[in-house]
Amino acid sequence: MGETEQTIEIVIITGMSGAGKTVAVQSFEDLGYFCVDNLPPALLPKFMDLVEGASGKMNKVALVMDLRGQRFFDHLFEAVDQLSNSHMKPAVQILFLESKDNKLVQRYKESRRTHPLAKNGLPLEGIRLEREMLEELKGRAQLIIDTTDLKPVELRDRLIQRFSSNARQSFSIQLLSFGFKYGIPIDADLVFDVRFLPNPHYIEHMRPQTGLDEEVSSYVLKWSETQQFVDKLTDLLDFMLPQYKREGKSQVVIGIGCTGGQHRSVTLVEHFAKQFEADYEVHASHRDIAKRKVLNL
Repeated sequence: MGETEQTIEIVIITGMSGAGKTVAVQSFEDLGYFCVDNLPPALLPKFMDLVEGASGKMNKVALVMDLRGQRFFDHLFEAVDQLSNSHMKPAVQILFLESKDNKLVQRYKESRRTHPLAKNGLPLEGIRLEREMLEELKGRAQLIIDTTDLKPVELRDRLIQRFSSNARQSFSIQLLSFGFKYGIPIDADLVFDVRFLPNPHYIEHMRPQTGLDEEVSSYVLKWSETQQFVDKLTDLLDFMLPQYKREGKSQVVIGIGCTGGQHRSVTLVEHFAKQFEADYEVHASHRDIAKRKVLNL
């Protein structure tokens, strides 16, 4: 019997300039990927000919493609489609790194770099133009990471967790609680608003507690409207999650928000994490759970 051919795995790293692509490509190098920075998309088919001729020595490839090669960037979708339809049938994922405008401006000022699209040298002008140009590409990405509040080491850890050999073939659910007063998480695939549920904030002794406390979670879950919401959302996710997995998504980020991200959203993220952990790899996090304590210092 002949040797089983290994699937070639390709990660295309793209996204906003200043959002962390350098950290990302260094992380993939640490994971054993063959990495190329700033590859013009038009050269992707020729590069894949080299990969095919490497006799299995380049089965994991990470390619940075961004607007530094803007003259060639229009070829990206065509090149990716050709790649997916080639006889090699590589597993292709697009990783899109995102960040809020104010954070990107801050990073440009700190590095004293100019934005590649800023004709007048103003970073915000280039950032807004770049965001518009990348909108369609972001919509085709299998994984979007918002690096606004991430330190470089946190981005590296997240990528290693996601793309390490043990995790790469899995499908995961990322459940995230947040407070609408602090903004909607832009990397969420699905967002659910639970501000209509009874709020423990108005019970004085529960106010400093969170949805991680038994008293608060019991209070949130005891209401009939909470139970109806849980039942209906469970039905929806039971239908949607297998479809996402079949379509090839590596993860689904589900945001559940209340006003401050401390009580109701935390309770429900913890509830759904326990509910789905038997069938999926589930990660629960609480973006704003400690912000009130920090603001009150």
